[in-house]
Amino acid sequence: MTDYPDFESSPDAYHVRLSAFEGPLDLLIHLIRTNEVNVCDIPIALITEQYLGYLRLMEELNLDVAGEFLVMASTLIHIKSRMLLPRPDPAQEDEAGEDPREALVRRLLEHQKFKAAAGLLHDRETLRGAQFTRGDGSVAQAAGDSYEPEFEVDLFSLLSAFRGVLERASRRPKMVLPPDQISMEDRIQQLLGRLSETEACGFEDLFSDGDGSRPYMIVTFLAVLEMIRLKLIRVFQSGSFGAIRVYKRARPVDAPHPIGDPQNP
Repeated sequence: MTDYPDFESSPDAYHVRLSAFEGPLDLLIHLIRTNEVNVCDIPIALITEQYLGYLRLMEELNLDVAGEFLVMASTLIHIKSRMLLPRPDPAQEDEAGEDPREALVRRLLEHQKFKAAAGLLHDRETLRGAQFTRGDGSVAQAAGDSYEPEFEVDLFSLLSAFRGVLERASRRPKMVLPPDQISMEDRIQQLLGRLSETEACGFEDLFSDGDGSRPYMIVTFLAVLEMIRLKLIRVFQSGSFGAIRVYKRARPVDAPHPIGDPQNP
């Protein structure tokens, strides 16, 4: 008896709705935090290039890139083009002299406030419901000053870690092996079995088996996203750039149904 119902699917049939995870402003905030730059002084050329790189990866993964992500891409390209134009005379006090990034910065700051408020409400709800406590207090006491608490990982941190996995795999010597075709359900069952053997598993360790091919790693990553959506696992990271670890959890009764399940709306 497994926690995951049987049905047929393939990575091509699996569509992640990004709006259920994060939106384009969340991606921008992730890039700003990763590059350690000031939100009020965004290096627009660098951020635009990285943003478009994430869009290309999401399209390769067959993720459902909503129109709002494409609108933001157009906005970034427009701002970048305006930044390349000659600066107007500082003595002119009209709209033409406004920094083209200002409207975007206002949206980002407002979004950050909203996310912070939502996070606070979520933390209070979690404490009231006593849901999946990580026991950081007792762990910190045992580990001493060197302990760094773990925080739940967002979608774009996972995508960033997955890009690192792909880049390292591309540098390994190529091995001529027959293609290893595996369904999403089988990969999920394999990962759940692996997580049952230990308290937690490193994110990159999930990609260490199989034939090491790009399609196999994509199936694994999509399986991880589906397991998060189904509330079969939770994923945490030590600090902003620390190691990512995956923890198996008991699936709650209100968890979503798998893609393709007749009960899934």
